[in-house]
Order: sequence, then C-alpha cells, then structure tokens
Amino acid sequence: MRVDLFDFDLPEERIALRPAVPREAARLLHVGQGGSLADRTVGDLPQMIEPGDVLVFNDTKVIPARLAGLRRREGAAEGEGVARIEATLHMRLSPDCWKAFLRPAKRVKVGDRIVFGADNAQETENAQVTGAGQLVAVAEERGEGGETTLRFDRQGPALDEAIAAVGHIPLPPYIASKRAEDEEDRRDYQTIYARESGAVAAPTAGLHFTPESMAQLRSRGIATEFLTLHVGAGTFLPVKADDTDGHKMHSEIGHVDAETAERLNDARQKGGRIVSVGTTSLRLLESAAGEDGVVRPFSGPTDIFITPGYRFRAVDRLMTNFHLPRSTLFMLVSAFSGLDAMQAAYAHAIESGYRFYSYGDACLLDRSEL
Repeated sequence: MRVDLFDFDLPEERIALRPAVPREAARLLHVGQGGSLADRTVGDLPQMIEPGDVLVFNDTKVIPARLAGLRRREGAAEGEGVARIEATLHMRLSPDCWKAFLRPAKRVKVGDRIVFGADNAQETENAQVTGAGQLVAVAEERGEGGETTLRFDRQGPALDEAIAAVGHIPLPPYIASKRAEDEEDRRDYQTIYARESGAVAAPTAGLHFTPESMAQLRSRGIATEFLTLHVGAGTFLPVKADDTDGHKMHSEIGHVDAETAERLNDARQKGGRIVSVGTTSLRLLESAAGEDGVVRPFSGPTDIFITPGYRFRAVDRLMTNFHLPRSTLFMLVSAFSGLDAMQAAYAHAIESGYRFYSYGDACLLDRSEL
C-alpha cells in the first residue's frame, strides 16, 4: 500500500510532553465497530471491559539505553581521531553485545573504540578519553540507517550495571527535541508492572495504569496476563519507502510462556475476549498465534509488520496511544479498525484536543470484521 495513505497533519501543541496526573485521568477515545466514536477517560476502562475478558500487558522494563560517548580511533595522533557519539541500544545479541543506532553514524567505522560515560559529556572532540566510571565498546559491524553492532568490555549483570550507571532514559525524539530528560521521566516512562529489563522504549499504553485501576479490573472479574516484548528503538524509525512493501521492520525479542498461552486460549474458548494493552502486546500475540487462532509458547525475535488486509488471529480489542503519521503503528491500528475509521478517529482526536504520542491520551479499538 502507498505510505502516504497513512499521513495526517498534527499540530505541535497536540504532542504531550508530560503524562496526565493521575495516570487514569487521561482521555480515552472508544472506536467501535463501524467507526462509532465515544469520548471517555482511562478511568472508565474497567466498566468498558466485560467479566471473563483478559487484558494482556507487556511487562518489559525500560533501561537507560541512550549512551553518550567519544569515539577514539586507534593509531590516531594524540588529540586527533576523537568524535562525540550518541548510541541508542535497541536489541541485545549476547551477554556482551548489543545492536545500536549511532549518531552521527558516519563518524564510526568497524574497529573503532567508543568510550561511554557521564564525564564524557563535558569533553570536547579534541579531548583525551580518560576517567573512571566509563564503559568501552568496539564497533564490530555496520548495518543500514546507522545501525551498528557494539561489543562491550564487560558482560551480563556487570554490563547491565554499567549501562544503568552511565545511560539516560531514551525519551522519544518528539519529546527529547523539546526538553531535557529529568528524574520524573525515570518514573513516568515506566509501567507500574515493569519487571523484565531490556526495552529501550516504553510500551506506552501501559503507562496509564495504576494499582487502583488494576484492582478495579480484578474486582470486576477481568483477568490480567503478562508477556514480554523488549521494545526497540526501531519503533521510532520513520517509514522512508513510498510503499509498505519496501519497508523493513527491525526485530524485537519476545516471550510468551506455556502457562500464559494456555490461560489465554482457555479464556477465549469460554467466550472471553483478548484485549491487548498496546501494540507491542498485540504484535507478540499475533506472532505467537497460529492460523487457527491458538496462542502457542513463543520465545525469540519477531519482525511482524501488520498493515490493512492482515487477518488478526488472537486479539479482539486493542488499547493504544495515538501514533505518528506514516508510522508502522498507525498502519497497524488501521489494519485493526479500518483505515477510514482511524482517519476519522484521529481527525476527531485532533479537533477535540486529545494529547498524542507516548505521554498522551489513549484509544480503545474494537476490531473491524472484514
């Protein structure tokens, strides 16, 4: 399909720079079958889900995956061969190796050494790369779009601790370009149920939930299940192709255990609906489900790319935030509820003052019946 079909104009003032307080005070646009629209709030959600239904959450935990450092080129004269580099980790390959997007990528070649650390932020390009509390990586392989494989000087928990010490919360570009990261983001850009470290972007639909709203769901007999998809920085990459067939999705690592799959299948057999909280949960569920609609245990990478015409197997309803124009996520929701319905819903949201993107408001989508 033509990518320009998924374009729309969004005023800058509609981009949320902070979340609603309290979280469940965010607005919620219900898009029903046939495209009907109803303005609600996230606090209304427990009453909009039926007993016997199951809400499925992504329990991935955001790590401080944005690293600032200096490239030191071996063999260069003293004071030369040094450049300021920013890396955003996006997928772990091994205990000591990550794929990352580098900026500016053209300044890094295979074999270059990059020293990351908080004290580097004050260095100049001609400075010496020295000091304690630093993390060192070597560029091993270059890919497309600035993607580079980095091998670090430590591994496993020691690497995790070093990343946590020198890294920054990877706020989405549309927030980071307008304000600096602060301590509030370390709390706000994390779901209350996050437990499996590895994401470099939050599963943002889940940011709306509080202990109180989770308790309300349970009191209504609505089950909750958890799976893990480590969201990568590729989620923010623009679709540069003119046609969806020309776009390549980056893989993300996910896991659905056998017990969770069994409970989901049992709920559906009893007439319950599977309600995915976020597009990340949906993508993993659809990756784990067969053509028969049965969810099976899953562990590994998925690069599933969902566009209109896709036949959904496992998910009946979707709660999600409002997405970027021309993005793979707007394509996904258009596949779920229909392109015409989502164009109308987004036009209504913009006109009505809904807040967009990671810290913004949400919508509850009913799946269109093709």
